[in-house]
Amino acid sequence: MRHQQRKRARRAQERPTGLPVDAGQSIEADVIGLTHDGEGVVRVEGYALFVRGALPGDRVRADVVSVGKSFGRARMTALVKPSAERIAAPCAIYDACGGCQLQHWDYAAQLRWKRQHVADNLARIGKLPVAPLDEASGGPDKPGNGIARKDAVAAVNQTAGVGESGAAGVAAAGSVSGNFSNTQVDANEAECAPADSSRPHVIVHPVIGMPDPWRYRNKAQVPIGGGEGGLIGGFYEQGSHQIVDMDVCLIQQEPNEETVRAVKAIARSLGYSAYNRETGRGLLRHVVVRHAEATGQRMVVLVTNGRDLPHKDEFVSLIRRQIPGVASICQNINTERSSVVFGEETRVLWGEEAIYDRIGDIEFAISARSFFQVNPQQTEKLYRTAVEYAALTGEETVIDAYCGIGTITLFLARHARRVYGVEIVPEAIADARRNAALNGIANAEFAVGPAEVVLPRWQAEGIKPDVIVVDPPRKGCDAKLLETILQLRPARVVYVSCNPSTLARDLRVLEGGGYRTVEVQPVDMFPHTVHVECCALIERSK
Repeated sequence: MRHQQRKRARRAQERPTGLPVDAGQSIEADVIGLTHDGEGVVRVEGYALFVRGALPGDRVRADVVSVGKSFGRARMTALVKPSAERIAAPCAIYDACGGCQLQHWDYAAQLRWKRQHVADNLARIGKLPVAPLDEASGGPDKPGNGIARKDAVAAVNQTAGVGESGAAGVAAAGSVSGNFSNTQVDANEAECAPADSSRPHVIVHPVIGMPDPWRYRNKAQVPIGGGEGGLIGGFYEQGSHQIVDMDVCLIQQEPNEETVRAVKAIARSLGYSAYNRETGRGLLRHVVVRHAEATGQRMVVLVTNGRDLPHKDEFVSLIRRQIPGVASICQNINTERSSVVFGEETRVLWGEEAIYDRIGDIEFAISARSFFQVNPQQTEKLYRTAVEYAALTGEETVIDAYCGIGTITLFLARHARRVYGVEIVPEAIADARRNAALNGIANAEFAVGPAEVVLPRWQAEGIKPDVIVVDPPRKGCDAKLLETILQLRPARVVYVSCNPSTLARDLRVLEGGGYRTVEVQPVDMFPHTVHVECCALIERSK
């Protein structure tokens, strides 16, 4: 008891003073922006409060929950006046589940915010001069053809060019996010960096959206837990590890939904126990299912706390009987006391090691632990943008860092003289080589290792890249890799990013090393969530 009292006293002493609000206070305010986590932003005498569930344009009442030096958090108690863009979320468990954050917002508004989210990060973190919205719109873009993008860049370079915005599946540019794309908010922060008049503005194009932004995910990764009725499986509540049981998910492809329901029912019937994170006991940790849209094949992976799987033969028999199109049933063993989903060992219980799917006209073998983009429709648009930005004539040498299983590499190989892919995960490189052979692509070479180590080795062997493509994880490029790119001096760098803030940080490094960011094309790979992917074109300064 005394320990808790001391902690409360210490927190009280550490609480910032001189703020216009305090914890427990009730406020009423207009929502003026959105954080990168999808929380609404209000200001009280200039002080920012983040409110979950609030949208730009709402007026809300909220109770202040916590305050910090730069921002605080509040819980919405009443929606005084809803935004004109607020809609009823169609998902029955949306309020509890943390899988989506923006289902209650009109899809066109989501896309406008995502474009602005990217632009804000480039301006604030990257210190890049971003073109005004009318210049960035560039006319009605059509996914994959690049015509409107080229027109927009040419127009800005000539300090002209205002086009109409909007087309099926593409949102017009618009500012709805305010200054709050990141959780760390400085009340005195400028909206964007001062424009550099000595260089053209960076074009941030309208987001390429989906005509039908539902049922797009080809992979479900479902944590398993125990509930009142026994074993449950679904998604975590936002900001917690409490599992919300799920039988219907509107962003999952229906075959995945069907497969997860069947696997949970079979696991219950066989008496499988759920893994307990606190005790480290229990059998079933995750159910991972994949659906290959092009071939109809399905994969089931049980992630278990140990190698022993009771009733293994019966489990396989029931899965085969109840799930149409199942081609691979695997078990992954993970005994680590961590939140990492997969362990190092995977064994095939029945069927094939991999299933097969296509992006465009390229076929891919996908094993249990392969990274494969979850939205195949949008992935093709993203990768074709990367190929367009690479501007290949068939004579170039290209390096694909963070190549994974060779997805972008093989798209590039169709247009280049030679492509080299590098990835630190050995299994991914094995898959990449298999995928190259599967598609009869002989001008792609792959190596295992950190890109910042392998690229200098290739340079010593006389390999000089004309173009370098990077597609790093959310943490962005390794600093040593950026140094290596600056040493290799390719004519162009194409940066595929899943995190606008680390993209902006890395662009700042490349800009400081003699490169210029020309344009950025956002692609909505994850509708109804806060995530947005981008493809950026960076050229060596002349």
